[in-house]
Amino acid sequence: MSESIWHKQPNLNEINAFGKNTLGEALGIEFTEIAPDYIVAKMPVDERTKQPFGLLHGGANVALAETLGSVASLLVVNSDLFIGVGVEINANHIKAVFSGYVKGVCTPLNISGKNHVWDIKIYNEANELTCISRFTCTIIPKSKFAL
Repeated sequence: MSESIWHKQPNLNEINAFGKNTLGEALGIEFTEIAPDYIVAKMPVDERTKQPFGLLHGGANVALAETLGSVASLLVVNSDLFIGVGVEINANHIKAVFSGYVKGVCTPLNISGKNHVWDIKIYNEANELTCISRFTCTIIPKSKFAL
C-alpha cells in the first residue's frame, strides 16, 4: 500500500456533503472511492449531462474532471488554511457515452508547491477510456475568500 498523499484521512460522506448545492450535485457527481494516492467519482449519463444528440456532453466530462481535481487539491492541503482554485483544464474526448455512468479517476502529476497538476481519466461502465483531462489548481490562502 502506498503512503497517503492526503493531509488528513478523507471521508466519502464528508466529501459528498461538501458538494451540496453545487454544480457537482446538479450533475449527479458522487465520490465513490478514496485510495492513498487517488480518488474516484461517478456521474450519470442522463438528461442533466447529455448534449442534444443524446451523448455525454464534453462539458460534463470537464465538470467531472475539475470537480475531482479541485476536491483532490483540497484534500492534499490543510483545508483550514488553504483552498485550491482551478487555473487551467483540458480534455480529450475519446469515446462517446450514451447511457449509464462514467467514472473519473484522479491521480497527481505534481502536488508540491503552490500549483497542483492532476491527471483525470474517465471511463464508461465497460471500463473503456472515454476522456483524458489534465487539471491545474493553484493553492491560495483561505483568508482571501469570505467563505
